Formats: sequence, C-alpha cells, structure tokens
Amino acid sequence: MSAQSVGGTTAQLPALVPGKYRRRLDVVVVIATFGGILFGYDTGVINGALTPMKAELGLTALTEGIVTSSLLLGAAIGATVTGALADRFGRRRVLLVLAWVFLLGTTGCVLAPSLGVMVPSRVILGLAVGGASVTVPVYLSEMSPTEWRGRLSARNEVAVVLGQLLAFVFNAIIAQLWGHHVGVWRYMLAVAAVPAIMLFVGMLSMPESPRWLVARGKVERARDVLHQVRPAERADSELAAIVALSEFEEKTKVIGIGAALKQPWIRRLIIIGTGIAVAQQLTGINSVMFYGTQLLETAGFAADTAIVVNIANGILSVTGMMIGLKVISRFPRRTMILFGLASVAVLHFLIALLAFVLPEGLAKAIVIMVLVITFVGIMQACLGLVIWVVLSELFPQRARGAAVGFSVFWMWVANATVAFTFPSLMAAFKIDGTFLIFGILNVLSFLLVRHFLPETGHLSLEELEVQFETEGVHAVR
Repeated sequence: MSAQSVGGTTAQLPALVPGKYRRRLDVVVVIATFGGILFGYDTGVINGALTPMKAELGLTALTEGIVTSSLLLGAAIGATVTGALADRFGRRRVLLVLAWVFLLGTTGCVLAPSLGVMVPSRVILGLAVGGASVTVPVYLSEMSPTEWRGRLSARNEVAVVLGQLLAFVFNAIIAQLWGHHVGVWRYMLAVAAVPAIMLFVGMLSMPESPRWLVARGKVERARDVLHQVRPAERADSELAAIVALSEFEEKTKVIGIGAALKQPWIRRLIIIGTGIAVAQQLTGINSVMFYGTQLLETAGFAADTAIVVNIANGILSVTGMMIGLKVISRFPRRTMILFGLASVAVLHFLIALLAFVLPEGLAKAIVIMVLVITFVGIMQACLGLVIWVVLSELFPQRARGAAVGFSVFWMWVANATVAFTFPSLMAAFKIDGTFLIFGILNVLSFLLVRHFLPETGHLSLEELEVQFETEGVHAVR
C-alpha cells in the first residue's frame, strides 16, 4: 500500500487557512510544554544548588555524583514505563498524573533532612522528568499538522532549555539574596512546584491526541479533537488518512516493546532511535548543564562569579533552540544533525587543545567560557532540538509510545553515566582530556548517523510509516 492510498500526501490535503483553530492549537502547545519547563528546571537547578546542598548534607565527591545522577536513573525508568502507559491510557491522562509526580518529588527534595531522603526523592522526581521527556513530544507531534510538526514539536525542547535558563537565573538571584541561609538550596528547588501546578490545571481542559483516539477505536472523539485544531475540511481529510492506515495495519492493537522488536523494520527504527538518543548525550551537553558552575571555576573563575557567568550557558541554550526552531522547517532533519555533530566535535577538540596550551589565568577562563557556550548554542540548535523531533516521528503509531520510551530510556542511562563520571573525568584528565574524549565520541556518532539515519521531516507520520514498512528503512544521502 502506498502513502497516497492511505489518505494522500500532505500536498493533497486542504490548506491550513487562518481560523480560530490556530489559537486553540497554540494553547495546547503552551500547556503541554510546561512539562518541558519542568524537565529543564529540575535537571538544571542542581547546577547551583549542589554546592550549598553539599555543605548542609555533608556530601562527598561520591555522594555528590549519586545525588546528581539519581534523578537521571529515575528518568530512565520513567521514560520506559511512561511510554507504555501513554499508549494504554492516553497522552493527556498520563501528563495529568505526571504533574502530581513532579509535585511529590519536588516536595520530598525540598524537605529532605538527609541523603537517605534526598536520593529517593530525586528518583521520584526523575520518574516525572523521564515521563515528560517521552509523553510531551509524542503528544505534540500527534496534535500537529504535518507542515508545522517540526516547529510545534520542537517547542518542547525550547521549553526544556528555557526551564534550565530559569533554573540558572533563579539560582543566581536566590544565591545573591539568601546565600547566607544554610538551606538556600531548598528555595532553589521549591520553585519547581509552580510549573507542576500549572501543568496539572492546564491539562484538565486539553484534548486527547486524535491519533491515540483512533488507535483505541474512538473515531468520533478524534473527529471532535481535529475540528478544534484544524480547519473543518482539513480535519475530515486528516481523519480519513489516520483511520485508513489504522484499518490497513490493524493499528488499534497497540504493541509493546517486545513485540515491536520482533518486527525487523520496527526493530531497525528502534535501534536507530536509541543510537541518536545516546549520541545526543555523548556530546557532553549535560556535563555543562549540571556542572557548568564547577566547570567555570575549574577554568579560572571565582566561585561567586561562576554562578552568575553560568547564566550565559542558559542564554545560549535558549538562543540555540530558538534558531533551530526557526530553521527546522527549512532544512532536512538529518542534515541538521550531521552539521551539529561535526561542529560540536570541532569545538570539543578546540576546547581540549586550548585548555592544554593556554597558561592559567582569566584569559584562559574567558576563552574556555566562549567555546563552551558556543558548543551549547550549536548543540541545542542542531541536535538538542532536532533529535527529539525525529524521535517523535520515527516510529509507527502502534508502537510509538513504547519505542520512544525505550530510546529515551537509553538516553537517560547515557545521561546518568555522563553525569556520574564527569567529576571523576575532570579530576583524572582535567578539561583538556575530558573534552578530547567527548570530541572522539562525537566523531563516531557522526559516522553512525551518516550511515543509518533516514530523513523524517518531508512526509506525514502516516506516510513515513507506510514508506518504512513497505520500502525499508534507509539513510538516503
């Protein structure tokens, strides 16, 4: 069966004429991306909170790594479990539950009297972070028209880096105002309760994904949702395409990761998705997001200066995302990822070289800072943004939640590994050796992506699925 026979190509669908539906779609995107803001804030806040937390809780170098990585291990579990739950119970219902898990984990971390309470609370918070990292991109992708899917889905990643920037800014402000308080880090963590409440309240009035509704046999409800977020004629045409594909391949039978891996073409997609998810983390981006303040201190900045200068990482992260959001519809996804990996590798080698040859002092600190924030900007524009969009597009409807969850599980495992080992790598190899390792890893990632990753931005989700199943999964150069 061809893509045309399941409802026509995007060019054959009625145009997205102006109308009230655009306002409704914008509201859906904004509310859902509070999950991204929580993701960003809860992962970024440790950057400034760790030093005062270490003093109060008596953390050692080992337990410091445990506190940082415990959230990421929870996120790995959350990503895996939540993908299957979102396929079974719906994207909207899962996001409502995740809002409460965010609030529960935040409360536990804020009130933690010891390491024994902090670590389990961080794991609970990680469950919500991992769940949001899977569910929000899938929800946005399935709610978006094909023409706008890239930039609307990518808004979640903009929300993530905005959340990290907010964490860096609030850390700096709170440190300046109440840095003399023993529990100042608790104030930093408590701010995350606000977007958790906003996510829950907002999602109460949001619709369910029309593609999920069709997969569960609720075609009329899917029609109602599409008429909220599309022009009437377009809504009916899209629904016909979704229903035709569902009937053709019995997509109403959602399958788990085990069944998906038994089908060769889906297994290949899952391996590719897992590969690009891990490659994103092997750029070392989260070593900067989690330990940016400490990295700047090692480069030569004073501690009170480093926490303020670290805001630049957040600013470039958001700037990079905004640039990526602007151009994602103009360039192939695959081209952007390859350009990003090549650029990041070059910057890592430059950081390693200059950290090795420059004498200690303010000049060296400034050079390292400029290269690091340039790395952050390029990485977020070309990789941080695009890889999440590709993950939301790559997999077939009946296995999308489980497959994204599986890929993101390994992303979080890679993230946790980098977060846990980064302090030890810095102690053993310093800045030059650590970034040399990151550079080599990015060269390997470039070669793997070039050889295996197919393009996903040129077709609708239904057209991609038919193409992959009938023609195979190929990286067209």
